[in-house]
Amino acid sequence: DVPGVGKTSIAEALSKSFDVKYSRMQFTPDLLPTDILGVSIYNPKTMDFEFRKGPIFSNIVLVDEINRASPKTQAALLEAMEENRVSEGLTSYDLDEPFIVLATQNPIESEGVFILPEAELDRFIISIEIGYPDLKSEIEMLKSSKKGKLLKNVASKEDLIKVQSEVMDIYVSDDIHSYIVRLSRETRKYEEIKIGISPRGTLALLNLSKASAYIKGREYVIPEDVRENVKNAFSHRIILSDRILDSKKKRDEILTKIIERVSIENLDVI
Repeated sequence: DVPGVGKTSIAEALSKSFDVKYSRMQFTPDLLPTDILGVSIYNPKTMDFEFRKGPIFSNIVLVDEINRASPKTQAALLEAMEENRVSEGLTSYDLDEPFIVLATQNPIESEGVFILPEAELDRFIISIEIGYPDLKSEIEMLKSSKKGKLLKNVASKEDLIKVQSEVMDIYVSDDIHSYIVRLSRETRKYEEIKIGISPRGTLALLNLSKASAYIKGREYVIPEDVRENVKNAFSHRIILSDRILDSKKKRDEILTKIIERVSIENLDVI
């Protein structure tokens, strides 16, 4: 997305809607991994090193303009996002539950940005574009621009953990499991894709499908839950062949063809 369409505002509003510990990090080229994770400082009173935790030790972490930091600094997020812990020297520190990372990024065409490594992209369960607002919405934005309202918490930490648990309990039939895996495997052999979906990406599609069913008030996943999340889960993960001009539009076009290729006939959802 281009700058100024509300990426940070939306992410910040979502973060502040929950009564949890929240931190925001502005990524810049001179940011260091210790600025994120924390650092050990020598205490002359105790004659020992003490670890001072960084902003990553929060329930919801907003990383603004993630691709403005160097790849080394971006890599500092990998262990935390995959294993919910931070290692410092020989010691590991567990992160509190829930742990959620939200990030915004600028287009790769912008100056002073770095390409996000595949390993980091793969750890984000979903990637969406905000896009420009429609005419009516942009007019409403102008009318309400001076009415700033303070956000109130709508859910507690316990509520968020409970919802996460209930989503994980959504039923998925063997046929739906097979359908999700077949979609992933199709990306690995598609002629215009160099690197297809990893098992972590397959799991992301499963979890997004469960979340869709939960939001719609169902206790089980249907094929439509899967199909509507394929692009959100897969688009930022696939790497196109060198001969293909890469773009979000092109990746979505390829994923549309893959959805059409993989049969959903006679699927048992119960």
